Amino acid sequence: MTAQSPPARPLDGLLVADLSRVLAGPYATMLLADLGADVIKVESPGGDDTRTWVPPVRPDGVSTYYASINRNKRSIVLDFKDETDLAAAQELARRADVLVENFKPGGLAKFGLDYDSVSAANPRIIYSSISGFGSGEGAALPGYDLIVQAMSGLMSLTGDADGPPYRAGISVFDVMAGLHSTIGILAAVRHREHTGQGQHIEASLMASAMSGLVNQTMAYVGGGVTPTRMGNAHPSLFPYEPLPTADDDLIITAGNDTQFRRLCEVLGIPEVAADPRFAENAGRTERREELRPLLVERLRTQPAEVWFETLNAVGVACGPINTIAQGVEYARRLGLEPEVAVGPDGVPGVRHPLTYSGTSPRYDLAPPGLGEHTDEVRAWLAEEHQ
Repeated sequence: MTAQSPPARPLDGLLVADLSRVLAGPYATMLLADLGADVIKVESPGGDDTRTWVPPVRPDGVSTYYASINRNKRSIVLDFKDETDLAAAQELARRADVLVENFKPGGLAKFGLDYDSVSAANPRIIYSSISGFGSGEGAALPGYDLIVQAMSGLMSLTGDADGPPYRAGISVFDVMAGLHSTIGILAAVRHREHTGQGQHIEASLMASAMSGLVNQTMAYVGGGVTPTRMGNAHPSLFPYEPLPTADDDLIITAGNDTQFRRLCEVLGIPEVAADPRFAENAGRTERREELRPLLVERLRTQPAEVWFETLNAVGVACGPINTIAQGVEYARRLGLEPEVAVGPDGVPGVRHPLTYSGTSPRYDLAPPGLGEHTDEVRAWLAEEHQ
């Protein structure tokens, strides 16, 4: 008996029924699909909302928002109000290894697609639910990322100290909830390998926010301190913010006393690092308004690019404030190859975030058109299956 060859990708053979829409769920299922999972995207006749979130669009008119989170999937259109379509959805759930959904908590029960109904027919199912505020007291609240940014406290931290609160530049808690769901799904897959048991995983944007705000939530929970907006400043480190040079601002971070001494040596002010007021991080942070002008005076003598090269050479982390275009170009320069060609037509996409020494993410299928694989998936669902 010959040994079987290892799968080409780590999640080959894992069937994922994707009943999610917009961002958190589709992002999670795309990551699973990149790693080999067979993801079937179930859409209503109107399609995923992000199909209409424009501009911008690709040259073929497809929403770049939709395209950013839906590669490597097959799309089937099913109307749950139609008996035949609902039966197909239930059969897909019965066959699936993983089901991902972000309906309002309890919203799928009337269709027999809630966890209790699905697990009764498929005890091995790993059922991943994503909501805004959980399935308890917050079940009825709408789960929009902006609302969670506001209600979690993130917006109270974002912006100038004397200015209004701001949202982050991306739907940060949608992305976090998608990542957390992916971790939960993979952990549940491992648990099922040992026990044969599926389970229900619940993620919420609010819970992801509480975890993802890390030191800021811990400041309150552990220290009784309510953090406030500080612009680009860090509450516990200095320097750790943009500082002006001869031309542009440069982010400079001195995360420990050694890095601060190196910074001062390069700037030609070693005596500042030796000053008892600034020798340790607590003093630098407490007296940042005294220290900042001493650093800026020297930084203004050279352009940002010169300081970037000089400081990084001695282990002081710093960097320019780039546009998205400049960020992509810089990633190219570093050999990170941020762009990939997806599908047989080479549709542009953004590379999977991880690299693997033994397996590689796939980029086989471009983000599907609405219902592009309906006939194919329906035919498969109609086959006899044990």
